[in-house]
Amino acid sequence: MRPFAIDEPNERPAWPFWPVALGLAMCWLVLGWPWLSGAVTIPWDAKAHFQPQIQFLAQSLARGESPFWTPFVFSGHPQIADPQSLIFSPPFLILALFDNNPSLRAADTTVLVTILTGSFALLLYFRDQRWHWGGALLAALGFGFGAAMAWRIQHTGQVLSLAYLPVTLLCLSRALAQRSTLYGVAAGVTAAAIVLGRDQVALLSVYLLVGFVTWHWLTARAPASEVRFTLPGLATGATAGALVVALPVLMTILIAADSNRPEIDYVGAGRGSLHPALLLTLFAPDVFGSSGEMADYWGPPSMVWRDTGLFIAQNVGQLYIGAIPALLLLIGAITGVAWAREIRFFSVALLVMLVYALGWYTPLFKLIHATVPGVDLYRRPADAVFLIGLLAAMVAGYTFGRIVTATLPPVQRWQWLVIAAIVAAAFAFALHLAVDFDRLSRALTPLTAAGLILLGGASVLAASAWIYPLRPVLASSLVALFTVGDLAWSNGPGSATALPPNVYDVLEPASRNDTIALLKAKVDAGRTDTRRDRVELLGLGFHWPNASLTHGLENTLGYNPIRLNGYARATGAEDHSISTADRKFPPLFPSYRSPLADLLGLRYIASGSPIETADTSLKPGDLQLIARAADAFIYENPRALPRVMFATSAQRADFEALLSVGIWPDLDFSTTVLLEDIQSPATLRRPGLSRIRSYRNTEVVVEADSPDGGYVVLNDIWHPWWSAEIDGRATDLLKANVLFRAVAVPPGKHTVRFVFQPLYGAIRDAMSRSALRMLSTSIRGRER
Repeated sequence: MRPFAIDEPNERPAWPFWPVALGLAMCWLVLGWPWLSGAVTIPWDAKAHFQPQIQFLAQSLARGESPFWTPFVFSGHPQIADPQSLIFSPPFLILALFDNNPSLRAADTTVLVTILTGSFALLLYFRDQRWHWGGALLAALGFGFGAAMAWRIQHTGQVLSLAYLPVTLLCLSRALAQRSTLYGVAAGVTAAAIVLGRDQVALLSVYLLVGFVTWHWLTARAPASEVRFTLPGLATGATAGALVVALPVLMTILIAADSNRPEIDYVGAGRGSLHPALLLTLFAPDVFGSSGEMADYWGPPSMVWRDTGLFIAQNVGQLYIGAIPALLLLIGAITGVAWAREIRFFSVALLVMLVYALGWYTPLFKLIHATVPGVDLYRRPADAVFLIGLLAAMVAGYTFGRIVTATLPPVQRWQWLVIAAIVAAAFAFALHLAVDFDRLSRALTPLTAAGLILLGGASVLAASAWIYPLRPVLASSLVALFTVGDLAWSNGPGSATALPPNVYDVLEPASRNDTIALLKAKVDAGRTDTRRDRVELLGLGFHWPNASLTHGLENTLGYNPIRLNGYARATGAEDHSISTADRKFPPLFPSYRSPLADLLGLRYIASGSPIETADTSLKPGDLQLIARAADAFIYENPRALPRVMFATSAQRADFEALLSVGIWPDLDFSTTVLLEDIQSPATLRRPGLSRIRSYRNTEVVVEADSPDGGYVVLNDIWHPWWSAEIDGRATDLLKANVLFRAVAVPPGKHTVRFVFQPLYGAIRDAMSRSALRMLSTSIRGRER
């Protein structure tokens, strides 16, 4: 190799994009084929949480209904404010528009196509920088099928957030290089797609993009002039992006403030840190048995490796992007190429993300958590592994280009020895841990395989550098092909990333599951103009709680890390209901035999084990066992109340006290409603009637008829973004019986319409909270 300075003048010619893109598409097809073919499906959260979300979205659009509110989980949930509902995900919104019942395979294909789109953008970014096409291809492979992108592909929202990042980076770099307003707008809109993910990967991506622009300005020859010339285009793009995200983000902020998890403290976040031992997965991905069953996993944390204080899954800390890219990272760092001016930002960003991912294992995370906006909203700094995969792949791809074009500084013998020593030390430490934890027999095979792959990768890398002057296409192709085989073997389908589709049969709309079939038949048979029975899916397994979204069953539980706080406090609803032990009974809902269970209209409970294992206070006859299906014991609560009732009287109640103490007043809920504020004195009224005329996701129309007036009580969850009308005129929507909705109606026949208005409601809600804060500040100022 001839000596070159670390910083090379950027005078290299651009390479043709489409042949490389075609090669990438072929590699993508090979690596993605297990999922694309339908032989396996992306499991866990991709199915338990996200699959029902996309099915609800598609089914709602097909019926001509708004998907902004769903009645099918947690007795009602504001989908528009939920960052995981996929309503604002462009790829899945397109899928929902063209497929009214997306299959498991359709959802998996959508994820993989989105990853391919990001990979194409990464190719274009390398091309714009005049970096070598072989390095671009290698970077795209590591990005799309390495680290968390491969091992945590089941976290659909985070995968999408990262997939958009190269697209935004491409548009942003062109906006800066060309001083283009058009590309500035494109960058703003694609950045908005990232922000709409509203997850930690999105947050870190935004900070990365801000850092990219700041770095560009500070390292320009004339920073002040560069800011002046590029700022208009960037400002226009930022404005466009802000317009796209403003209302969805506002709604999420408002919901988060009223949710079960408005913020995460330092310890809560630190429990999701990347354990330093997991850095070994850069060289040996399966050293701890991450691809196998949970019982066989022995890395931190696990039943074998205790006392870490961590709470992360076995696949969270996977850093492997391929043997050749791992070696290239070491070569780039040791030779200084990784610090070349044109790649330096990404190398620095890689180190920053690594420090962030390590969480409480470095002293810096506590400072970051306390000072950086948004960090305290998330509980797992190890999510930065997503960005580590992208950044490491970019640095590795850049270094490969420098090697094959002979622009790498001469590597001294001591540098090769340092590289070899680092790799040897990693393997020696892994063996030490295996011996220490008595897992040598399990670790030996994956460590041997990883060592052989590393030796093979080193050989292919050396061969490609040697033959490049004579056969440049062959040299880069050999590296790409080896990496495809490596990633297919090392990061291919495993228990965390691929399961047989029949495991998730219950999430297919056409499923013949007998539990679902029986519940649907019972609910349909019992539906009247006053009655809409709710069900509860309890203890049936990880992927069951949100099946109600797929099948249109109104479920009191569900699966979502974010829930309305008032509902969670009142009902005990947890993130999920995988086992019967997950069912919590708070003061207001102490048992299935309780006023709140009846008010919810909870008639049918499908439990994975006898219901007494969940509710030990039940007495014989409280619930009736009506069926024993293959998956569940199915019970009926005969006391469940109708969905809509007409109350002739109201009684004042302190809802906060009821939530805390759980002692309901002794009254007949079919004729009396509890309100926090009663405007008029109680009077004797003759009975009235109410019935449901139409029921849709975001609109419920009720007809009321009474000689003396009273209250229409709708046992749907009260939320400030719902409004009410009587005969087309706005009226107050009252919070009734702690959780539900009511409207005071005058005598006679009237039409009461309940409408979910999230945009107007969120703006009104935000203004109201702002006014309260200002008033509070003013009062405190006067008191001083």
